[in-house]
Amino acid sequence: MNSYWMAWAVALAYGGSAALLLRRARDLLRGQPIGKAGALGLGALGFALHTVLISPILGHESLHLGFAEVILLMGWQLALLLLLAAVRAPLENLGLILFPLLALSMLLYRPQTPVGGVNLSGPVELHVLTAIIAYGLVILAGAQAVLLMVQTRLLHRHRSRGIVAVFPPLETMERLLFQLIGLAFFTLSLALLSGFVFVDNLFAQHLVHKTVLSIVAWIILGLLLWGHHRFGWRGKIAVRWTLSGGAMLTLGYFGSKFVLETLLGRQWG
Repeated sequence: MNSYWMAWAVALAYGGSAALLLRRARDLLRGQPIGKAGALGLGALGFALHTVLISPILGHESLHLGFAEVILLMGWQLALLLLLAAVRAPLENLGLILFPLLALSMLLYRPQTPVGGVNLSGPVELHVLTAIIAYGLVILAGAQAVLLMVQTRLLHRHRSRGIVAVFPPLETMERLLFQLIGLAFFTLSLALLSGFVFVDNLFAQHLVHKTVLSIVAWIILGLLLWGHHRFGWRGKIAVRWTLSGGAMLTLGYFGSKFVLETLLGRQWG
């Protein structure tokens, strides 16, 4: 199976997982609770196929991370983090947001012939890995923040039934959000530290925007954690700051790659 049809197979698996999660939510509203194993199992199938799809990228001696490759890799690790988190905590509802987005990214995927590449040493590979994981955790936290925002608004409007009944209690949702933020902040700290130690000239022209915006995101998440601990920040503040941190990281990498490679047709590492 070529990569184009493999991408469609991954999209179907992720889309099917989202559909099962939606059906599960509907059944919960009808008082017919069912497990999450089926939905997560189909998501795991999508992840396995996704792993096969990205294997040629990781198999090259030099690593080429164009816009399409980054989307593919980020989606892969995002699916992994979501599946692991959902097994250990009531975070499967994040799949209602993330699995459709992952399926859409697969449908839009177009295989490209790598041009050039970057030979990475072991320490630099560690930096790239921690940066990717940090971004995935921030995206998970952003999705959790969106669900928390929806739940809070519905509760403030005294709509305690309906879709709200699908979510865990508000206190649990907030606790899970700050756990994700804490993990994201820790991993982003490692990514920045390893970058400063192992990457030559982290403020070079082609890296300065990513570095600056990553530092801004790190400051935002750090201030949010400090404010939560010191002043009890939560609710709207937590949602806005989490989404702001995610926006900074997204602009730092995807925004530049999209403009340079998709709009201007220039290769950039």
